[in-house]
Amino acid sequence: MPSKLSAASKWDRILAQQREYIAKREKGYREQALKLYPWICGRCGREFTRANLRELTVHHVDHNHNNNPPDGSNWELLCIYCHDEEHAKFESLVQYGSHSDAVIKWL
Repeated sequence: MPSKLSAASKWDRILAQQREYIAKREKGYREQALKLYPWICGRCGREFTRANLRELTVHHVDHNHNNNPPDGSNWELLCIYCHDEEHAKFESLVQYGSHSDAVIKWL
């Protein structure tokens, strides 16, 4: 029977590998998006400089983080607040369906 320590270290290793993979993937498309688009939030219009650029995120329009066409057609730059809002709206859509679906069901 494996010890708790070895199981915990295995999970730590797996999580570290996953974080590394995500960081590597994000670095590629983030750098591309920052070269393609002006450093402005696509929703609220907030402008960014090198000093606060870490607060500007790359949002995948179709919510598929593996869909990274080189022309950037699936990306938009959003500030962290607008990005969180966009994902909250998407999660509500997935959980509850669209407003038009609700209207149709009501009729």
